[in-house]
Amino acid sequence: MTASSSRLDRAILSTLLYGDVFGFPMSAAEIHHYLIGVSTTYNTVRNALNNPSQWLASHIVCDTREGEAYYKVRLQKEDIVAWRQQRRAASSTLWPKARRYGILLGHFPFVQMVAITGSLAMQNAQDPNDDLDYFLIVHPRRVWLARLFAVILVRITRLWGVTLCPNYVLAEDALEQDPQDLFMAHEISQMIPLVGHAVYEKMRAQNRWTEELLPNARSVFWPEPDVQPRGVGRVLQRFGEWILSGRIGNWLEAWEMRRKRRKFAEQHPEAKEVQLDEHRVKGHFTDYGHTTLLAYEQRLSALGMKPNEQTESDARAYTPALISQFQ
Repeated sequence: MTASSSRLDRAILSTLLYGDVFGFPMSAAEIHHYLIGVSTTYNTVRNALNNPSQWLASHIVCDTREGEAYYKVRLQKEDIVAWRQQRRAASSTLWPKARRYGILLGHFPFVQMVAITGSLAMQNAQDPNDDLDYFLIVHPRRVWLARLFAVILVRITRLWGVTLCPNYVLAEDALEQDPQDLFMAHEISQMIPLVGHAVYEKMRAQNRWTEELLPNARSVFWPEPDVQPRGVGRVLQRFGEWILSGRIGNWLEAWEMRRKRRKFAEQHPEAKEVQLDEHRVKGHFTDYGHTTLLAYEQRLSALGMKPNEQTESDARAYTPALISQFQ
């Protein structure tokens, strides 16, 4: 790290390096929103990009296509700006479908909040037929029943060539997330709520630690209006909740949890990121967080931006060291 690099310069480069893990060049507004470890204004970031220091200019490049300026790291030799344009077009095709099914999920019994997650939430879907990823917050003690209803919709839409992935179903009384690292901070900050904005804000309030890592990402970058169940949809939702609110619902919830936990354990004995209990169903059978942080750490190290050497086994623990770069 040279003496000529400022705290803001290092934050900008670190932010672009994280995006580079996903082949994702960023606009000035996106860099500001997801700026790692530094709370500042958009104009300050834009000025730093428009008039970069010698150190920053040696590490990043601006590529303008069709009137839109994107920034990427110079180490990236692929034309990821072209990728970004293609993926944005794919995302635009996917979005109406994702929104429609997300709102439908929000009408199911016990569902309190539905948000779009994954690459589509960043307008970075690779294909117009990509999977549609959702994050659901549901009534306490009805996580597995709410998931069961969602899975029924998954199987129906599969017949139409649409793949819905309600990857994370979380109880409203267990909103604090872990591990408290950069990957999880991005997952929380990037999601786009479609239904239940008040519950989404409650989750953000219980995860204030994300503001240490992404202090400018306190609002949704691509906001959508809150669509609450109403009319016949609300009546059916409340009827389903009433039918399954007592002993029958308790028994079915416990039975479904036992059945699916046993099945998941048999099918994915090596899965590390899976969380299956009465408070959450997190069905990622690939450790994306671990893989992402390792790739990010490698990029930091390549530019001498990793203050402490770490091994693969403690890659998640780099967050305090990373923050120390920006003090």
